[in-house]
Amino acid sequence: MTTEAAKFEEEIPIDGLVKQRSVFCIITLIVGVLLVLIHASFASILGEPSLPVIGLLGLMLALRALELLWLRSRGQRLTEREARRGSYVSITSLFVLTALLTYFTNRDENPYFVLLAIAILQCAYMFGLLLTILTIAAADTMILFWIWYFYALHPPARITEYLEIGILCVVYILMGLLVWFLVNQLKTNQMRLKNSLELLQATRERLISEEKLAAVGRLASGVAHEIRNPVAMISSSLATAIYPGTEEGEREEMFAIAARESKRLEALTADFLTYARPSPLRRSPVLMNDQLSYIAAVTRAHASSRDVTIVSELEDALPADIDAPQMEGALLNLVLNAIDATPSGGTIKLNASLAGNVLSIDVENSGPAIPEANLPRIFEPFFTTKAAGTGLGLAIARSAAIAHGGDLHLSQNRDGCVTFSMTLTSSALNRA
Repeated sequence: MTTEAAKFEEEIPIDGLVKQRSVFCIITLIVGVLLVLIHASFASILGEPSLPVIGLLGLMLALRALELLWLRSRGQRLTEREARRGSYVSITSLFVLTALLTYFTNRDENPYFVLLAIAILQCAYMFGLLLTILTIAAADTMILFWIWYFYALHPPARITEYLEIGILCVVYILMGLLVWFLVNQLKTNQMRLKNSLELLQATRERLISEEKLAAVGRLASGVAHEIRNPVAMISSSLATAIYPGTEEGEREEMFAIAARESKRLEALTADFLTYARPSPLRRSPVLMNDQLSYIAAVTRAHASSRDVTIVSELEDALPADIDAPQMEGALLNLVLNAIDATPSGGTIKLNASLAGNVLSIDVENSGPAIPEANLPRIFEPFFTTKAAGTGLGLAIARSAAIAHGGDLHLSQNRDGCVTFSMTLTSSALNRA
């Protein structure tokens, strides 16, 4: 046996032990019943079954039936040690039973030698090569000894019977070794597969850990970058304002710059906290078409100032069970981003539809396509191509969608049609 297979047998519990033991019990029961029928059908050749033979076969069937019931009662709580002990007892009992049935039948044509095949199969399946070879040798020795013993008591010997028994012994050798080889290969492959899965899991966990560290690094870098600029502006403005030679008009201008940058810093901090520490969901039944109509109304003035038109294409009733303020903030971010990306004279379309158990909300703008190089980073915090943007709008919107059991993705990206689609699954829909 290979080292890997040996390690498997010693350290790794065999799956389905109850099922394996049950299969051998059922095989023994079936073979036992068939042997009774064969003996009764060929009584003219084998002789009528004697009381000891009937009693032994009945005892075997009863014990196997009880063992099968016991295994069923154990569920999946059979240990490998219990399975091995049971196999030892089963193999030994099959040898003893075969010897007794052969003795009481007292014929050279003995159908009960087939029970030894079950013992060999069970040994090859549960144990190593050495025990399998010993079991085969014991079975062949028993068969050959019986033929010798029988013809010693009932001469003359028939050469054809020795030939048949010899062929049976060879069949047992080939059968036992082949089954052991196949089972050994199966266990070795299973061990390799287990090791591969463990290695894959370890690699996956390491990659996830590295990705988390990289994400934290990018997040920290983004925070530092976004905070540094307004802080630098505030610092330089205040330094200029308090300089003794600064004129009053310039001083007021510097204070105004400091105040504006302070508000920008406050807004950045609020956006970052919204993304990094979202509040728990407080779901309530709402109509998404009403909420989207409200978003269109509150952003229409800002869109008009940029000569952008907002068009709503909504179904009459789109019930959902959501955190209305959080979802409103997410949709507001999507529409404001769309307004910023739409050129003068362009159009923004708000579409919403319900298909099966999925609610889809689309925000489409007629601006230029997002460059291919930027696509992997569009949902990354602090990634922005706008001069005054924080790069948190899409990240916040996607976090809100995921919190509601859905997602946000870029569904279309071509010049004149850039669409972000938010999907909410049945867990966020109100079916009441």
